[in-house]
Amino acid sequence: MKHEIKTCPRCGNVFECKVGDIANCQCNIPLSDRTKKFLAGTYYDCLCASCLLHFEKLNAIASKQTFPVQSELLIEGLHYYRENGCVVFTELYHLLRGFCCNSGCRHCVYGYKNRSTSNSPAITLTNTNIKN
Repeated sequence: MKHEIKTCPRCGNVFECKVGDIANCQCNIPLSDRTKKFLAGTYYDCLCASCLLHFEKLNAIASKQTFPVQSELLIEGLHYYRENGCVVFTELYHLLRGFCCNSGCRHCVYGYKNRSTSNSPAITLTNTNIKN
C-alpha cells in the first residue's frame, strides 16, 4: 500500500498520508457535507486531521452566521480585528464571503498563497468600502 509523508499546507504539521489505505488514513474523519463542499473549492491538497477538524468547527459556526453585507454589520472580534490601525479579516469572514479573492489575505481559508508578497494585506475600514 502506498504511504507518503506530507506536510500540511495550512499548519505545517507533518503526517503520514495513506492514499493506498484511505480507511486507515489520518484524514478519514467524519466531515459534514458543508465542509466537504468547502474543501473541494480550496487550493489545499491533503490537510492534517487537526486542520480538517478546525474547518469542520469553522463551518459549523458559519452555518449560524450571515455575511455582513454592510460595514455597519461587521462585528469586531468575529469578522475582523484591528492591528496597527488597520482591519484584518478573520477566517470566519472569508468563509462567510464564500469565495477567494486571490489577494493572499492573512487569514484566507481557501489556501491561496500570494507568491509575490510575504505579508498579507490589511485594509482600512470605511463605511462605503469593504475590501480585502
